[in-house]
Amino acid sequence: MTQDEPIMDGGVQADREARIAGIVEQMRADMQLLPLEDSERVLRQRLGDSGIDATDEEISRIARDVQGGPSVVD
Repeated sequence: MTQDEPIMDGGVQADREARIAGIVEQMRADMQLLPLEDSERVLRQRLGDSGIDATDEEISRIARDVQGGPSVVD
């Protein structure tokens, strides 16, 4: 295994999930006002900017969760 190869274990998955959760919290208030398609586009861009790969299914699920969840500014 080389230094550049990712190690897929619980720690890496937990870190990925924590990073996604942080992005979701940053976006929650803004995204609730957008149509789902725009939310998915913005989410895909923010995850990409953070170096996080996500499937279309993950993007759709996360965007629905963001729009349906409480905002930290409510």
